[in-house]
This record gives sequence, C-alpha cells and structure tokens, in this order.
Amino acid sequence: MKRRDFITLLGGAAFAWPLAARAQQPAIPVVGFLRNTPSTSFDHIVAAFRQGLGEAGFVDGRNVAIQQRWAEGRDDRLPALLADLISLKAAVIVANTAGAFAAKAAATTVPVVFATGSDPVRDGLVASLNRPGGNFTGVIFITSELGTKRLELLRQLVPKATTVAMLVMPSGQETKLERVDVAKAAQALGLQLVVADATSRPEIEVAFATFAQRRADAVLVGTGALTNSHSEAIVALAARHSIPTIYSLREYVSVGGLMSYGTSITDAYRQAGIYAGRILKGERPADLPVMQSTKFDLVLNLKTAKALGLDVPDRLLALADEVIE
Repeated sequence: MKRRDFITLLGGAAFAWPLAARAQQPAIPVVGFLRNTPSTSFDHIVAAFRQGLGEAGFVDGRNVAIQQRWAEGRDDRLPALLADLISLKAAVIVANTAGAFAAKAAATTVPVVFATGSDPVRDGLVASLNRPGGNFTGVIFITSELGTKRLELLRQLVPKATTVAMLVMPSGQETKLERVDVAKAAQALGLQLVVADATSRPEIEVAFATFAQRRADAVLVGTGALTNSHSEAIVALAARHSIPTIYSLREYVSVGGLMSYGTSITDAYRQAGIYAGRILKGERPADLPVMQSTKFDLVLNLKTAKALGLDVPDRLLALADEVIE
C-alpha cells in the first residue's frame, strides 16, 4: 500500500470514528405531555411543567424532548395520541385525569405522572397515596371538594342573594360530587339553586342566558378540565350579563374574573415536572408518593367588583391571599 493511500485511509477512518460514536449515542429521552383539553389557554400549565423539569435538571431541546399531545376536547382521540407517544418510546408521560385514565386502560408500562383534581385511589390509578405501586404517581390539586366553601364566599360578597346559579361541565365523578355538595350547601343557606349543564361554547352561552332569565344573583362555576378550557369565554359571559361569579382557579381572575378560591393547578404541573425529572434520573413511580396541594388561595379582582357595583367586605379583603386592582 502506498504511503499516500495509507494516510488517506487512516484519515477517513479517523473521520468515521466520531460519526460512528455519535450514531451509537442514545437519543435524548422523550417526555410525553397528554391532555384531553384544547391546547389554547393552557400555555401557563406547559410553562409550569417546563419549570419543574428545569428544577430537576432537564431542559427541552437540550437533554430532553417534550412531545405535547392535545385531544382538543375529544376524549375519543386519547388512545391514538397515547399510542403515538408510546411509539416514540416516551420515557415518562405527564397527563391530566382523562389522559391518565387512557393510559390505565391501555395497560401501558410507561411511567405516568398525573395532575388531577380527583381521587386517584378511588379512580383506580394508584393503590394508595403513600405507596402508589405500579407505574403511576402524580399530584392532586383539590378542586371540587371546595365547592361548598366557594358558595359561602360568594354569599359573603353578595349577601342579599336569594338565587344562585351553577355552571356544570360534566367531566367525571368529581363534577358529580361537587354538584351534589353545592346543592346541599345551597339548601342549608336557604338559597335557590339553578343548575345548567354545558359541554361546549354555545351551550355555555345558553346557560348564562338562562341564568339571566332566571334572575340569578350570582354564579358558581364548577370545576373540571373542560370548564377550564373555556375560562376566557366564561369570564366574558359573566361580564356581559353582569353576574358576580366565583371560580376554582386564579387563572380566571387574572383574565377579568371576579373571585376564585382553590389550589394552584399551575404549581401542580410544576411539581409534576419535578416528578418526571426524578423518574428520568432513575426513580420508580411506585416509590414516589402522590403529592397533595395543601395551600388554598382566595383571589379577588377589585376592578371587576367595581364594574359590578359591589362593595367588597373588609373581612373578605382580609382573607384574600391576592388582590388584583
């Protein structure tokens, strides 16, 4: 072999070695993000999830690849979206309640971190909160169980109310229980309760028109992912009909809603991101206890209260964790 040919061959081999080494390096892990809701209006949740992953040492595009899948309000699409994430060899999937149910039904062995306002033990997602078992764990943010408290707060803000309406967007057992609890509380307070079910934007508009026709003095908006996906539309309708309304999440108040009381879904997704990061580092879902939100925030929007001609009682202002002016 001629010296020039040998040098050329050696150089080619040297050039090929890095390529071969790169080809053998494993791709960065895929993290699936699955929800049954529309993708609009949920940027803050995705940002919180990314923040949690970042706190665990993972940054999208650098050492992890986040793949988002949204069913856009159609639960029947969840199995296909889940199958897609599994085909991408997702190392962990973060899901809301409906997404977690889809993963459970598919009997996937991929680790799943849920963020839910429901009871994961009752729902069959985990064996217990302290020892989840299997491949599921996650974060609970209590929402529907606070329906009675929201009604009491609404009564403080509108003390002369005799008729209160409730908007319900059915999305599971939790919304059914909330409806029952609020009905019992309204009866105990001597209030007439007008309930309207809705599953779409047109039905929400019909519901608020009904509330106005029935001369409802105030409205309580029920919880659930479907309800939250229409937050801006609901706030706008409450303003259009000039009806004092209370919500479960701060996000409603930040876009002009009157008042909210509940846990932070944003922080829940941040915690879910942390758990996803811990699983990527090798921990098992079965060994990660289900976390529970323990802080409840009362948020008031004084600008909206003024537009509605409401005087916020001092005692309610004193209770507020945040006041938007």
